[in-house]
Amino acid sequence: MLRTTPPRPLDVEALFPELAAHRGTTTRLHPRPGRPDVADSSVGGPLLWPADEPWPVCTEPHSHSRGRRPTDIHRQRQILASAWRREPNPGPTEEERQLMEQLRQEHRVEEAAANGPLPLIGLAQLYRRDIPGLPAGPDDCDLLQVFWCPFDAHGPTGYGMLLNLRWRRSWEVAEVQTSPPQPQAVGFEGYVPEPCVLHPEQVATYPFAALLPKELCARIDAREEALEEAEQSADNDAAAPVSYQYDLSIPPGWRVGGFASWHVTDPSPMNCLTCAAPMHLLLTIDSSEWDGGSGSWKPLEEPDLPTHLYASPTEVTVGRWGELNIFACPEDPGHPHRWSIQ
Repeated sequence: MLRTTPPRPLDVEALFPELAAHRGTTTRLHPRPGRPDVADSSVGGPLLWPADEPWPVCTEPHSHSRGRRPTDIHRQRQILASAWRREPNPGPTEEERQLMEQLRQEHRVEEAAANGPLPLIGLAQLYRRDIPGLPAGPDDCDLLQVFWCPFDAHGPTGYGMLLNLRWRRSWEVAEVQTSPPQPQAVGFEGYVPEPCVLHPEQVATYPFAALLPKELCARIDAREEALEEAEQSADNDAAAPVSYQYDLSIPPGWRVGGFASWHVTDPSPMNCLTCAAPMHLLLTIDSSEWDGGSGSWKPLEEPDLPTHLYASPTEVTVGRWGELNIFACPEDPGHPHRWSIQ
């Protein structure tokens, strides 16, 4: 089933004609629950991984002796989703609450696994044939596979994310690994994705305002401030104002290419650490496909879906409900990636 982004509530180029020169394209991936296989682009689905190639692992020294079982996390989500969709009385029963409480219990990992390499979670895979705008990888690789460690315990602070991106040529995989290793426990349930198929759609996008020419940025900011003041003085039933940041420029949700949002931090230069070239946004991993405000990015095919039940199909959570922007070097895709959490 197609997913179609509604026309923007305002013509932003009519408001600010200079934006036409800065227009870009991004591919909204529109992940939705499904049963992908290794030949599909997916989030949380099985990966096209060679049977004779070691599965990626985290070898950084950190504790992973306890946490929640991935199977318990999946089961809890299933119970809760079913309960909230129940009619005429939505919500979990007392028996379901007790079962979910048991599923939330911490699991202690056996000593050998706790002290050994930790299997990474296969988060997503993207085939170039499926995803418009996905660049070729090094040596013309056509498949991007994304992994991460299920614990926040990395880097100089000891609380950072560990991300691992792999490119490969899909036609070279002869025998596929059917039972890859999985972590016995995870430190954060937001690292455990639910299987989703993708429905790619290309849409127009515009840069984050602070990265536009100063005069244009100042005009956009002035309009945003005026809208905010008007909203504060309006009654509670007034429609949410149409905002450049939230409605007219950068779509929410999982997407490929386009522009990164910098709504949490000030824009930071993302230059390649190998050759210093300005890097391009490769992939955005978002905690939500649309927000609970105006909801202007909600697909036309899903106009009545409530945000609290349907806006997070992957069940992936980045940080405190943010997004992860991953950047690639346009000069050499083999150079290390960089990322930013917003």
